[in-house]
Amino acid sequence: MTSIAIIGAGPQMGLAIARTFGTQGLDVALISRNREKLDGLVDTLTAEGITAAAFPANVLDHDALTQALKDAATRFDGIDVLEYSPLAMESTVLATPAESDPSHIQHEIEVQLYGAMAATKAVLPAMREAGTGTLLYTTGAGSLDPLPMVGNVNAAAAALRNWVVNLHKELDGTGIQVAHVAIDVALGGASIDPTLRRATPEAVSSVYWDLHTTKRDQAEIVYRG
Repeated sequence: MTSIAIIGAGPQMGLAIARTFGTQGLDVALISRNREKLDGLVDTLTAEGITAAAFPANVLDHDALTQALKDAATRFDGIDVLEYSPLAMESTVLATPAESDPSHIQHEIEVQLYGAMAATKAVLPAMREAGTGTLLYTTGAGSLDPLPMVGNVNAAAAALRNWVVNLHKELDGTGIQVAHVAIDVALGGASIDPTLRRATPEAVSSVYWDLHTTKRDQAEIVYRG
């Protein structure tokens, strides 16, 4: 298996991760809701000599997400690396802990945790059979040190982090690397937390390659620049 599937692929971290792995010879499967945006990313990567293809799917639709990953595995003869980092801010209602209704957190749980579980279930059996593979999951640093203004988002991110670290423990010794990346910097544009350092997506993406190659025993990296 020599491909990476990036779920939540976009023009910042998704593209940077695609370049980092693509320049090392991995084929790239890009998965998100918007076919037009995916096609633009594919064109960009293709022009750079990286083999990439688009597989549109919404992480809230587990059947569609599973099928997209199956199609990617068929296209590229398996998936060696899964990276999960969907971002749906346009559908997110930000709420502090005191303001949060269960529905505010439930939506985020469905995007961050349940989508990750569905994606993992789709690729893990083949990785188990092969005795190798890498599963990487991304959140903001609020999964460890939450900010009240995004309390509902942080609660779901913390749930995902807990699940990922536990999965790392469960799969220890199987040849499958599982790790969580918490990004504690601002990537372009305006940031909710003005105190954050800024970093380029390209600088952060090297962390993912390290977790896949030389730091396979680590369950987590917090990137602070």
